[in-house]
Amino acid sequence: MPAVCVPFVGRTAGALRAEAARAARLKPDLVEWRVDFFEGIARTADVVALAQELRNAAGVPLLFTRRSSREGGQPIALGEPEVVALYEAVCAARAADIVDAEMAGDRAHVQAVREAARAAGIALLLSFHDFAGTPPAGELLARFRQAQDLGADIGKLAVMPQSKADVLALLQATLQASETLDIPVAGMAMGALGAASRLCGGEFGSALTFGMGEAASAPGQMPVDALRAGLAVLREASARR
Repeated sequence: MPAVCVPFVGRTAGALRAEAARAARLKPDLVEWRVDFFEGIARTADVVALAQELRNAAGVPLLFTRRSSREGGQPIALGEPEVVALYEAVCAARAADIVDAEMAGDRAHVQAVREAARAAGIALLLSFHDFAGTPPAGELLARFRQAQDLGADIGKLAVMPQSKADVLALLQATLQASETLDIPVAGMAMGALGAASRLCGGEFGSALTFGMGEAASAPGQMPVDALRAGLAVLREASARR
């Protein structure tokens, strides 16, 4: 079954601490800090210290993510070189367990984050998000392969389906990637149409799913308790095979 991740989307340190306290009660497998929501993102030392604090408070591994506005993230005042420097600082301090970088970004920037993660012994997740639609299954599979070719430890895709067929394309690509690549992959369709993929994605090879704690970080995320209940039903059914 997929690991369950709870995202943090607070804009202030106080809001983030409240999310971490709630996550500790929910006991997910890991948490994600979407730092692009944080109003203090430009203060590197504060980000590093808060990342360490949030991980300790949640009691589980931390995935550190800056999502760009082109892939559904919040606008920020930092340029891409400054974002890379922020990732390098987080890695140097070993303030996270996994870092998420967008594989569609500048190749030199992806390489810099990869090298920083490797030097610190931190896992690298390379991701791609399409909030406008869903590419064909073949293109999605190529994206998963790109993540592996770029040196990712985990590959992640999230798409916005316009039909049920789009959800099937995402699941098909996830299954093929999980069976043919050497790295774990995570695939999810967003929005109401894609909700089923968050529950059954593990049956198609997805290693990770996201459930909301205080708030969602992407359309279609369901409360983590409801997500867990659905996963438990699938787990029980699968055990009967």
